[in-house]
Amino acid sequence: MAQKKSHEVDGWLARPDPAAVIVLVYGPDRGLVSERAKRFAGGTGLDLDDPFSVVKLEAGEIEGDPGRLIDEASTVSMFGGRRLIWLRNAGTHKAIAEAVKALCERPPQDAIVLVEAGDLKKNAPLRTVAESARCAMALPCYADEGRSIDQLLDQELQAADMMITLEARQLLKSQVGGDRLASRGEIQKLILYAAGRATIEVADVEASLGDVAGVSADQVVDAMLQGRLAEMDEKMQRALSAGTAPFLLLSTTMRQFQLLSALRADMDVSGRNASSVVAGARPPVFFARRTIVEHALARWTSDALAQGLDRLQQTVLLTRRRPELAVEATRQTLLALGVQSARRGS
Repeated sequence: MAQKKSHEVDGWLARPDPAAVIVLVYGPDRGLVSERAKRFAGGTGLDLDDPFSVVKLEAGEIEGDPGRLIDEASTVSMFGGRRLIWLRNAGTHKAIAEAVKALCERPPQDAIVLVEAGDLKKNAPLRTVAESARCAMALPCYADEGRSIDQLLDQELQAADMMITLEARQLLKSQVGGDRLASRGEIQKLILYAAGRATIEVADVEASLGDVAGVSADQVVDAMLQGRLAEMDEKMQRALSAGTAPFLLLSTTMRQFQLLSALRADMDVSGRNASSVVAGARPPVFFARRTIVEHALARWTSDALAQGLDRLQQTVLLTRRRPELAVEATRQTLLALGVQSARRGS
């Protein structure tokens, strides 16, 4: 099948298959979709500002005139050579999927068709067509993970001839991700802020990120684990106002409770104290959170953590069944867990 896994996309873009004359770049990370589409387009060697060589279209134009994509791909260049037909903002448009299918059945001889799309489910017609055609390639773009952010950061640091401490790198990685363009923008802003210094420190990251760090889901959870209810509620409201989805707060809390459950089980079996268990955790606990995690382990028993996870799972189920209750249900659950944490610490 003509598709790549997410971690294989950059390698393919470095050496694209010339037989792939129809390329679909899709995924929920629109910044990464745009960046990779531009990279592929630039790799064609065509002048992207030349309207005779590169035709840029919007999905809405094709939806109203399905034959236009086929016509553009079939048109012979006035001055010879290949042309690039670049279609943006495609989605579940049926007309676009049908036009791409027709092109796959009769591949263009003098054109390359590049399609940018949003998040497409596995059975989406456009994705199905691209994945099943020999002349096409489907390239998924998902939110940056730790390794991807490391690569992005290293690229920017190398270009700026700068270094970053391990602690500063960990802090930065905990605050960015989800959208490639936004992540790159934050990294470039950090490098600009630290211009003139050879090494970026934690203080540089904290100052550069500003409000971005202030509304992170991790900070909401940390306030809850410490039993600081007013602080947790204030941070949660800021996070929600900044566009953070309630599910992200719940999923982050679940990950923290799962980590605590694993560490607490290690304590119960080995007899070691919280500091020793946290110091030996793999992957390592971010240095700025170690004290918070140690105190949480002292407050929460294995049974209490299991009950907390069960409550979180029930809340996730409720928010899926009743989306209109997502914000209030999330707030009530986190407040309840915060009350437990405060009581256990007293």
